[in-house]
Amino acid sequence: MRIDSHHHFWKYDPVNYAWIDESMKVIRNDYVPEVLEPVLKSANIDGCVSVQADQTEAETNRLLNFAEKNDFIKGVVGWVDLRADNIEERLEHFSQYKLLKGMRHVVQGEPDDFMLGTEFQNGISHLHEYGMVYDILVFPTQLKASIALAEKFPDQPFVLDHIAKPYIKDKKIDGWAEEIKILAQSPNVQCKVSGMVTEADWTNWKEAEFTPYLDVIFEAFGVDRVMYGSDWPVCLVASEYNRMLSIVENYISKYSDADKAKVMGENAMSFYSL
Repeated sequence: MRIDSHHHFWKYDPVNYAWIDESMKVIRNDYVPEVLEPVLKSANIDGCVSVQADQTEAETNRLLNFAEKNDFIKGVVGWVDLRADNIEERLEHFSQYKLLKGMRHVVQGEPDDFMLGTEFQNGISHLHEYGMVYDILVFPTQLKASIALAEKFPDQPFVLDHIAKPYIKDKKIDGWAEEIKILAQSPNVQCKVSGMVTEADWTNWKEAEFTPYLDVIFEAFGVDRVMYGSDWPVCLVASEYNRMLSIVENYISKYSDADKAKVMGENAMSFYSL
């Protein structure tokens, strides 16, 4: 089964989705299951994982509702305030939803040491009890904190979103590459090859620009801990779905069919218990 491990849905609202600035106005639209389903079918993708984009429980509930009504949505990564005093109560509440697979916080919008905070780490410490994974969304400057988090909670499954958003447009790789290799030493961490086109020059990128970054990821994590994700519809600011998908498919074309299957679906199915 081919799985897109990372996409978003939203009913566009300029307040809740204020991060969609003028430069991204092309995605100031509603993106709902009936818009994505034909896109996935055209790309021969069998299912997907919906990931939070708005830091509200209301959005988590919306995503769960979409998933319950659409079989191709195999799981949801939602949001709760992991720093909340009643975090166990909230996780207990959400644990009743079998399609809720994990949680995420938009850490890229927080200070670099955000994940080292006592309240946040208390929330992380309870996820495993409820069988929930955690998606790490960070910039390269936050990789040190990501490494510390993964080392502190070795029993908690983590997945790094968007290969930590390296500075592809500026062709910077060294510092990012070194810390990716350290992070990958924690066996409880996997990585999504997703979101790369938005870190390149949106209008002038070439496929070869991604190869050095993918080399680092696949060498560090191996084919057993890498999964494909689109970051649709955010990717649309820089690429149509199929063109973005071809970056990953062309890169892994040299691999065996068994290894391709891992990257394109099996790893996501296992990690998220789809």
